[in-house]
Amino acid sequence: MKARRNKKQVPSFRKLLKTSKVKLENKLKNKQFKQQSTLKKYRKEQRKLRQAVKDAVSKKPVPLEDPKEKRPGKRVEREEEEEEEALPLDMMDEDDLQLMKDLGQRASFLTRDISSSEPVHVKKRKHESVIDKYEKIPRTLQTVPEKELIHLLPIKDKSGIIPQTREKPVIDSNQDEEDQEEMEPEEETIEKPIKELTLEEHLIERKRKLQERKMHIAALASAILSDPESNIKKLKELRSMLMEQDPDVAVTVRKLVIVSLMELFKDITPSYKIRPLTEAEKSTKIRKETQKLREFEEGLVSQYKFYLENLEQMIKDWKQRKLKKSNVVSLKAYKGLAEVAVKSLCELLVALPHFNFHNNIIVLIVPLMNDVSKLISEMCCEAVKKLFKQDKLGQASLGVIKVISGYVKGRNYEVRPEMLKTFLCLRIKEIEVKKDTEDINKPKKFMTFKEKRKTLSRMQRKWKKAEEKLERELREAEASESTEKKLKLHTETLNIVFVTYFRILKKAQRSPLLPAVLEGLAKFAHLINVEFFDDLLVVLHSLIESGDLSYQESLHCVQTAFHILSGQGDVLNIDPMKFYTHLYKTLFKLHAGATNEGVETVLQCLDVMLTKRRKQVSQQRALAFIKRLCTLALHVLPNSSIGILATNRILMHTFPKTDLLLDNESQGSGVFLPELDEPEYCNAQNTALWELHALRRHYHPIVQKFAIHLITGAPSEGSEALKPELSRRSAAELFEAYSMAAMTFNPPVESSNSKRKDKVLQGDSFLNEELNQLIKRHCSQVATQLPLDFTKCLEKSLR
Repeated sequence: MKARRNKKQVPSFRKLLKTSKVKLENKLKNKQFKQQSTLKKYRKEQRKLRQAVKDAVSKKPVPLEDPKEKRPGKRVEREEEEEEEALPLDMMDEDDLQLMKDLGQRASFLTRDISSSEPVHVKKRKHESVIDKYEKIPRTLQTVPEKELIHLLPIKDKSGIIPQTREKPVIDSNQDEEDQEEMEPEEETIEKPIKELTLEEHLIERKRKLQERKMHIAALASAILSDPESNIKKLKELRSMLMEQDPDVAVTVRKLVIVSLMELFKDITPSYKIRPLTEAEKSTKIRKETQKLREFEEGLVSQYKFYLENLEQMIKDWKQRKLKKSNVVSLKAYKGLAEVAVKSLCELLVALPHFNFHNNIIVLIVPLMNDVSKLISEMCCEAVKKLFKQDKLGQASLGVIKVISGYVKGRNYEVRPEMLKTFLCLRIKEIEVKKDTEDINKPKKFMTFKEKRKTLSRMQRKWKKAEEKLERELREAEASESTEKKLKLHTETLNIVFVTYFRILKKAQRSPLLPAVLEGLAKFAHLINVEFFDDLLVVLHSLIESGDLSYQESLHCVQTAFHILSGQGDVLNIDPMKFYTHLYKTLFKLHAGATNEGVETVLQCLDVMLTKRRKQVSQQRALAFIKRLCTLALHVLPNSSIGILATNRILMHTFPKTDLLLDNESQGSGVFLPELDEPEYCNAQNTALWELHALRRHYHPIVQKFAIHLITGAPSEGSEALKPELSRRSAAELFEAYSMAAMTFNPPVESSNSKRKDKVLQGDSFLNEELNQLIKRHCSQVATQLPLDFTKCLEKSLR
């Protein structure tokens, strides 16, 4: 007999892609093993069959019927029936019947029932035990009975082993289906119905569950904090709670776990970046302590990575607004989870700029700075500002600036202005100041060996060597990072910032980003290359003249221009008269309403334009600005008036000859022309500061003090001199200090108690004396049952 062929087709290429090689090999091995075992079984059965036939032939038993004789069909069957009818078994003797049974037992293998007798060659093996004989009876070639039998365990007695069987009951399929249908409603009735909880019970149950989860989170967190290296695996257990499936507490638990993990990572992360081990490092033998540290670092990095992926997925789910299959968290809860995830990312951005995956956090945070949700946008912008302010080296700042610049360009400059306003918090200016001080105070140079040999003795050289070694160590301990590295990073950062600014100035001049760009240029203008100054001033002037800018934007243009000219621009021979004229003619756009906040920018512009450029400013220009500023102080808020008067005080000190404005007598020819827009030709020397006398009676006490101080010529000493808290502060600082943005008055108004009012409010002074006497008389009388008639009494008293 041939072995069965494997009809199963070879798996297709698509299935092979889905199934791994190892799985295919295992399947092939299992299939081969199955085929071998089947063949082995089949050979064994054939061998047993051949052996049984050989034994039967060697005995030569007399068969009951000659198998070679052909039956003549129906005729033979009828003869057999007639013989059976003629000779029934009942009429046979018991000895003959027993003989027939014995002969049947000795019948050949091919004519007997194998299941009902022992093998023919049983007599050859006399010494075999009864159990071995039973075991050698072939069971695989049993004839299938009409009724299915269940084989039970055999019984052994004196006569031998008695096989035990039982007929399998045949169940009608239709009846079975009916029974099942009958059973189903019974099962339904057996199941206990779910108890419906009331709202109060539901809240109590939720509170209990929440308390359990909180305790579990606290236990895991405290275990990790107590020994991070040993309990690093508990981070995974805590992170698995981010997939909380109980719909009652799922949202709250997930939020708690997000915040807990964020605080844990802030506490247990080392102050260095963990790099992956090389193959050589993995193969080398190390101490147990080192191995434990490596395992801790690997576990920490992997769990931190998975945590960040979970936060990113929460934000994506909120953005896509797709409900998940589990339906544990509702769509409404997605926003709350996303806000907590964003807050955690912002905290990690600021707290772990040195650790792994910081660039990944930056890539997640920067697009959220331009998010539709104002809360999330402000949260991300504040985090970036905080990072810029605390980043001393500049590595993290450079990474953020690169991503922001690329994002702004990719969105075609259609982003929130707050994104570019974060650039104002960069620490580039402070580092440059440190650089200048280092250039002034150059570090001490060590003596060369030749110089030492010439000037010092042997003992002195020895002491000098030890001294220089100590100085080097102290210098290394003080310096956290090399100055060169800082300057290189800051230069690269500033280049990207200016590229972004110049692109917007060139391509998107009507963009809402322009105020932020001009403000940024005003701050970093002293760091721009001198080659760009001329072109930049032309662009700024064209922007002002276009009329497309708001007042605040035009002020930023003026501020930027003078920042450029006050720094490296001193070497350029440029007269910015047009910028002076623009500021002078637009000063009266400021008032106590919406433009009050622009006063701060004006004060900064005046400081750069007049005070810092005192040598380039004529006396006529200074007089015109002082006069216009005093007029402006009359119709702005008190804090603006204080800032403007403080600026006038500084200008009167800077230009001493401007005190002629305090005199009524005019000098020179001409009449003051207040409506003229040119400060050089308005004849300001022929007027006086009469506005100061009006400001003396101002309701704000600080404005009164400044007005009186300026009328007396702004003295530095004497009774009319200002106190140090007012004189030592700049105009912008005073404007901020006395601001009324919080709806508070500084200094607070004293409560006035009028004596006249107290006298009027006393007792019965409101009433007439006669009426008082009448009331007293009636009150002293005994109460009667009759109703009192006050009108009669009043008429009598009047008569």
